[in-house]
Amino acid sequence: MNIIINTLILIVVIIFLIMTRHLYIRNQRLKNKDQLNMIFTSITHELLTPLTIISASVENLREREPGYKKEFDLMDLNIQRSVRLLQQILEASKASDGRLKLLVAKGDVMSYIRETARCIIPLVMKKGIQFDVRCNPKSMIGWIDTDKIDKIIFNLLSNAVKFSDKTNARILLDVSTNNYYDEVIIVVEDNGCGIPKNRQNNIFETFYDGEYRRFKVIGNGIGLSLTRDLVRLNGGTITFESKENIGTKFIVKLPIGKEAFTPEQIDESNMVNIDNVQNAIFDFPYSTTDTFNAEPTNQETDDDKYRLLLVEDNTELLMLMKLLLSAKYKIFTASNGIEAINVIQTTEIDIIVSDVMMPEMDGWELTNKVKSDSEYSHLPIILLTARTQEEDRKKSLLVGADDYVCKPFKIGDLQLRIENIVTNRRRIQSEFSSKSMEEIEEEQITSPEQELVAKAIECVKRNISDSEYDRNSFAADMGMSSSSLYNKLRATTGMSVSSFIRDIRMKEACKLAKKNPSIRISELAYLVGYKDPKYFATSFKKEMGMQPSEYIEKLFSSNAKEPKS
Repeated sequence: MNIIINTLILIVVIIFLIMTRHLYIRNQRLKNKDQLNMIFTSITHELLTPLTIISASVENLREREPGYKKEFDLMDLNIQRSVRLLQQILEASKASDGRLKLLVAKGDVMSYIRETARCIIPLVMKKGIQFDVRCNPKSMIGWIDTDKIDKIIFNLLSNAVKFSDKTNARILLDVSTNNYYDEVIIVVEDNGCGIPKNRQNNIFETFYDGEYRRFKVIGNGIGLSLTRDLVRLNGGTITFESKENIGTKFIVKLPIGKEAFTPEQIDESNMVNIDNVQNAIFDFPYSTTDTFNAEPTNQETDDDKYRLLLVEDNTELLMLMKLLLSAKYKIFTASNGIEAINVIQTTEIDIIVSDVMMPEMDGWELTNKVKSDSEYSHLPIILLTARTQEEDRKKSLLVGADDYVCKPFKIGDLQLRIENIVTNRRRIQSEFSSKSMEEIEEEQITSPEQELVAKAIECVKRNISDSEYDRNSFAADMGMSSSSLYNKLRATTGMSVSSFIRDIRMKEACKLAKKNPSIRISELAYLVGYKDPKYFATSFKKEMGMQPSEYIEKLFSSNAKEPKS
């Protein structure tokens, strides 16, 4: 077991030593900025996939070997550090070539910064550093890009923590406002080792690590450079004061007035939400789910399991996901979007989980193609993305994805997203089967699924007295193939085509009986498409749990008990 743990940790360390050195050398040699940025982005995306494999393997081993909690925590810690480095490289690449976009929303700036600062508490507690936060005023409404604010605050605070190794170390986050200029002023001050005067001109340079090695602090030289770029993107300024062996103070000034931003940078539809403060890929282990249970909660056969299509071009990650998810789902696989379309067209699928970055057809194209095709638009899609920018997440949702998971991810997190979709589908199916026709007709249509069901009900009701009305006639009226109708009804109501027709006939029979409790059973049967009253009675009891005569008798009793006006 120790060999496995040490090997995985060693893999992470070696990958990033090679990557960081490679990028540094490239940075020195390459004059073409576009070429450099392309290398940054390519290497970073490629490394997020093996990190996902390592993370998922660690999670699986943690469940099997609970006695190695400390070792697994150490591995998680290094994985999270590696992920943060990769994300900073991606951000730095985008910032340098102008691809990083600003999107501000209105909210309480002070409350958001205060909550963001709380995420550093586990790190300062671990190092025994006194950490104080001062916000004056306590509340201030303004316009901010929360994603950029998160990174600015964290990079400045983590930089202060790195250089605060002495006894009685202290870090202060002081946030104030300048009402005249409509800006927020963020000051991060520490009493650490300080920056030597001859080094101060270079601290915002990418891959410049200053005195990191002298103070035995691991650094990547990206954080402060990225922070400066993010501040500039926000239309702000960043300055610092530092004295060796006394400490360092960073001062950031950011505009928060609406007039400081262009219409394209303003998101009127959203409000800043404190609950959305990112929990982080910070320098301490964190997981939405601590363990992943590979055992199915009940012994389902393959026919009972939800059918999951996994689309991923990395064979190792694809096989690992299949291994860990096959206990609960029936798994189908594809290595790109084109293969996935072929699987969808030839196999009944319930849910699609797809990577974004793939050859031939990427995850965004696949999602758009599926969601714009009426035959398959009902299929829920979860995207796996190494892209963590807000605009990339929004694009995933805009093309129609039902959810997304950022790489590297915990298999338990992915399973949770899948389970949420399954649970929601089952809830919708259960609600439909338990509702009366009156309740269904009174519902407001707010989703494509409800629109489909409403159209299907209308088709059956128009032909309710036709005993010959079958799945082929139904599919023709709906304007789709029998197989497509089956898949859509199964996904939205949990019923086959024949079961759906029978269910609507029974619901309509109940509605007619309520309107006219004195109706004869044979007449009721004919009205809802049954030639044989006995077969109608059998079907009614199967659906409603009682004979039609019992149902009508209950209606009589209920009406008799109602007070007469």
